Amino acid sequence: MSGPVLARRGFLAGAAGLAAALTLAACGGDGGTGAAPAGSGSAAAPAAQSWTFTDDRDKKLEQPKVPSRVVAQVGAAAALWDFGVRPIGVFGPHKLKDGSKDPQVGNVDITKVTGLGNVWDEFNVEQYIALQPDLLVSSMYIKGTLWYVPEKSKDTIEQVAPTVGVMLTGKSATQVIGRYEELAKSLGASMEGVPEAKARMEAATKELAQFKDLKILMVSGGADALWVVNPPEYPDIVHLKDAGLDVVTPAKVDEGGFFQTLSWENADEYDADVILYDTRTQALKPEEMMKKPTFAKLPAVKAGQLYPWNAEAPYSYQGYAGFLEGLVANLKKAQPLT
Repeated sequence: MSGPVLARRGFLAGAAGLAAALTLAACGGDGGTGAAPAGSGSAAAPAAQSWTFTDDRDKKLEQPKVPSRVVAQVGAAAALWDFGVRPIGVFGPHKLKDGSKDPQVGNVDITKVTGLGNVWDEFNVEQYIALQPDLLVSSMYIKGTLWYVPEKSKDTIEQVAPTVGVMLTGKSATQVIGRYEELAKSLGASMEGVPEAKARMEAATKELAQFKDLKILMVSGGADALWVVNPPEYPDIVHLKDAGLDVVTPAKVDEGGFFQTLSWENADEYDADVILYDTRTQALKPEEMMKKPTFAKLPAVKAGQLYPWNAEAPYSYQGYAGFLEGLVANLKKAQPLT
């Protein structure tokens, strides 16, 4: 691959929502799982009841019975799990190299689901067919493109079972959570713990307004580049801005509109009181980013106001309650630097 392609591929691996890279030939990898499938896909789904759902591709799905054998991309699986749906298979980052659970898969018990792929462009179609799924669910950053469903096998995958796409780009977190809640209810989800988690999320959201005087920069670090994310393209950041936070919008974004790529030498392009960094496994850890001299000299870094950003928190009330409560606790330790 050329330098620019590698850079954009790196962002894809380390930061959510890289629409521009979805059309590139992504590099493969290893790390799938072989867990046995769990039994029923959704809690208490009525067996004899017909099922209809219109997804965010404006595609109306109709089935003679409620789908119970659900396979989902890890982000979708994490959201559905928190509402009470139990997928039988997942694809996308769910297992770390040491065998432990990837944070992106949320509360999903990975010992009770079949892993169909653990990295970009990896999807075991034969294993998927063997599961006899009756529904596949994934988020979308581009309408019509299911996240982590490989281009090379999407036609075959679409023929195996109906698919549902939930749009992320241009939405707020509450809108996306609402769509997953709607889908989960249609699948007969238990909704256990949902009211309490919703109340926690709403309370934490209200607390964010007290930090309106802090200028916040949200980034993901790669080996050769620092990516500054563009708030309107990310549901979680839209939510933070709607709640009153002042999040830096890059002056110039790359093709696709999701971020601005900066060399590490230009890491001081934007002033900020607080920096939130991408915590996903492929992104650089804080100690690695601080080895970059320009980054280490940033006022927010020197002041210790460098805090984690869970860039793919599950789109559920439970997922966002935890994410926002942690953010509130960190921002309470910060102060304006300019």
